[in-house]
Amino acid sequence: MSERSMIEAIGELVPPGSRVLDLGCGDGALLAYLQTERGCTGYGIEIADENILACTQRGVNVIQLNLDAGLSMFEDQSFDVVLQIDTLQHLRNAATVLTETARVGRVGIVAFPNFAHWPNRLSVMLGRMPVTRRLPYQWYDTPNIRVGTHTDLQILAQRIGLQVLDSFGIHQGRIVRTAPNLLASTSVIKFSR
Repeated sequence: MSERSMIEAIGELVPPGSRVLDLGCGDGALLAYLQTERGCTGYGIEIADENILACTQRGVNVIQLNLDAGLSMFEDQSFDVVLQIDTLQHLRNAATVLTETARVGRVGIVAFPNFAHWPNRLSVMLGRMPVTRRLPYQWYDTPNIRVGTHTDLQILAQRIGLQVLDSFGIHQGRIVRTAPNLLASTSVIKFSR
């Protein structure tokens, strides 16, 4: 995720000076933004070699780790905020990683492409899997293990005992609170244990 408006929208959710863990941090753009614009500190977790290099070039502390292996290297509540931005759809065990997110952080923020966004629904109604800016791959060539909706994420969080603190969508860098399952291309929940 390196679209500037998305980074700024997510960045507004992170209190200034927070200790942050960014799971699946990609090229480190969000964590770099949080460091320079919000005075945050922390680490990124990433698996891809080219993204590890990009993070170090940005000055972002990064640990190479497969998130499906868990977060056992971190103690309970060792971060103020744990981010999972465009990560959940790539993980084999989403419930376990959400639970671990709540364990190691006081607050978790998860965002992912909302499959229920109206253009995606229209595409499926017309007999085709959607290909959009947020879901840019053909169905047969996607790195995503799953797709989900705004409502799916809320239900999963509640099912595993997390307290949903806020739930909304983002579309083109703007917060969407009215009908986010239909009108937002990205789903976001903020939660705690």
